[in-house]
Amino acid sequence: MIDQEKIKEAVTLLLEGIGEDPGREGLKDTPDRIARMYTELFAGMGQNAGEHLGKVFQVENGGIVLEKDIVFYSMCEHHMLPFYGKVHVAYIPEGRVVGLSKLARTVEVYARRLQIQERMTGQIADAVMKELSPRGVMVVVEAEHMCMTMRGIKKPGSQTVSIATRGAFEEDARLQDQFFRLLGEA
Repeated sequence: MIDQEKIKEAVTLLLEGIGEDPGREGLKDTPDRIARMYTELFAGMGQNAGEHLGKVFQVENGGIVLEKDIVFYSMCEHHMLPFYGKVHVAYIPEGRVVGLSKLARTVEVYARRLQIQERMTGQIADAVMKELSPRGVMVVVEAEHMCMTMRGIKKPGSQTVSIATRGAFEEDARLQDQFFRLLGEA
């Protein structure tokens, strides 16, 4: 899906466009390096989160399952600059749970695309709902956006928080409160 040759051509044109010499010693391998880097950064383009969430285990417990502080790195689709932070995913199983690493892999599928934080938050929640059919799911993403910190308004350290609730979490404010209390616990 990712065309490394096109990326190399584009990077060469970009270097020329900003007044650089793509043939100079420090830059001659840059188009190739960036093509390989983009293959890694955008690996989620060809992936389906359902593949990771398909391995489930039967459980009796119907209490909240929370995986917090899942670190992610993504690329803003508006400026193609990084945004990064933490994702917290909670769900209430309906007889089935997924291996905890699978929640982190699901985050990676959506983070490794040109993205906006609000869409990514909803995509993670929707994938968990679709694949696990839990009573509810809640996803909170906290991120710093380089398009806001290194250019434009230039406000380093500012955090954007997005929240997606589905099912029981959408309907019951007490569950949301419990989620936020669990996030605050060490």
